[in-house]
Amino acid sequence: MAAFKKTNVKIYTKTGPNITPDTLYWKKLGVPALVKEFGPIDYIDFSPVEPHYFAVTCSVRVQIYNPITKVVQKNLNRFRENAYGGNFRSDGSLICVGGEECQIKLFDANSKSLLRVFKGHSSAVHRCFFTLDKTHIASFSDDKSVCLWDIPSESKVTSFCEHLDYVRSGAISPVSADIILSGGYDNTVRMYDTRINASVFNIDHGAPVESVLFLPTGGVFLSAGGTEIRVWDAFAGGRLLAKLCQHHKTVTCLCLGSGNKRLLSGSLDRHVKIYDISSYQVVHTLDFPSAVLSLDVSASDETVVAGMVDGLVSISRREEETRPTKQERKKVSYRYAPDGFQATSVDLVVPEEKMEVMSKHDTCLRKFQYSKAVDCVIMPYVTNNKPAVTVGVFQELIRRKGLKAALAGREAKSLSAILRFLIRYIGDYRFTRTLIDVANMLLDTYEGTDLSMDISVMLQRLAERLREEEQLTEELLALQGALQLLLSGASVGDSDNVGSVTSVTNIQPSQTAQSNFIVNLT
Repeated sequence: MAAFKKTNVKIYTKTGPNITPDTLYWKKLGVPALVKEFGPIDYIDFSPVEPHYFAVTCSVRVQIYNPITKVVQKNLNRFRENAYGGNFRSDGSLICVGGEECQIKLFDANSKSLLRVFKGHSSAVHRCFFTLDKTHIASFSDDKSVCLWDIPSESKVTSFCEHLDYVRSGAISPVSADIILSGGYDNTVRMYDTRINASVFNIDHGAPVESVLFLPTGGVFLSAGGTEIRVWDAFAGGRLLAKLCQHHKTVTCLCLGSGNKRLLSGSLDRHVKIYDISSYQVVHTLDFPSAVLSLDVSASDETVVAGMVDGLVSISRREEETRPTKQERKKVSYRYAPDGFQATSVDLVVPEEKMEVMSKHDTCLRKFQYSKAVDCVIMPYVTNNKPAVTVGVFQELIRRKGLKAALAGREAKSLSAILRFLIRYIGDYRFTRTLIDVANMLLDTYEGTDLSMDISVMLQRLAERLREEEQLTEELLALQGALQLLLSGASVGDSDNVGSVTSVTNIQPSQTAQSNFIVNLT
């Protein structure tokens, strides 16, 4: 006896994200450990020397964490009001911190001793950085000024007061100790040269600037504000090179990773985008449970730390690759042998017969029980997860000329389930042709019969759905005509354009079928 041929169900592949080396690289970050602090995380900075501790500035303290144990190693709490922008020096021995007290405090990173206090600002200092020569500190304040301080003498060297609003971001040139960059809430980014004590140039970002960053060469810098990141050429007087618009909420922080070959940006939209510096294309995205305020990456991308607006600190560390251990050899039973067993000449191997399990709808089709076959495939768990199976059964019933018998004599509950499936999937290009035939057969079967109010309402919804699809088809046909005019006017006859036009032409049969069905429905 010949085996029963199963229902032919077309498998449609789902398009997923492209797997790139960057995707695999950043996927190796382990499950993040979440640490709760007492307020929004203002700033995160990694020590440039091993073991690469990181400082978390939050509320009235700066906490220094061990990235391996994720435990606080040191606590700098010599603040009466909020602290801002705790930053390590390039040798990892000193930390400078601003705050609401209008001062910059200098700490020894090892002993936690307060070494210097720089006074002179009249409002909160949100960012402060060591210069390249390690003997000066640049500070950026809400009093609209940028100041340079001498560490040994604890005195102000110079100040710049050209901003018209709060100065919340700044950066120091990686190649010169005399170049300072500042970003303000007056939408401008200004570059200063301390040798001439003047502004070199200023540019308009177009939104309040939240963060600025120099690239390692010192000739290109970035500014972040609003939903945009802009790339500028410093040597050309601030010429705009590129705009990055990948976030849909305010971009709050910028940092470099992967040996300065990748740019990371954090935003209030809870995402961290990773860009390739060479092309400024997004190569990966990290998701977080809350809006990201601060972000930093350790050397060799071993640890990624993000601070959020609700006080959470997310610490993700790269997992070490472990080689799988040898599996223990399975003992061979006298009755069954494991996979990979090599039989000898004296062994008698009896293959195990595996009976093929037939699905419920195929069993009903095998017994010519068409109505029960439809009942099996209109169940919610089938229509929600595998609509192609339902459509495959309908196609088989059409081929057997048993669709009318399967749809006839149904109660309101099963009839409404079929109508719900039609309303949901009749606009899907994969199923449109088959489902229009099913809908026409359904109308022919129940024409002239008294239907309940619920069924009538669902039929009206189906008619509205078909009208929407017909309107969309007409719009696409109009677009096709416009494209043909453009192509003929440009006299472009390459194969790519021909292929694009023929793909739109395939809409016409669907439009005709939908129009015929609407006529029958009305």
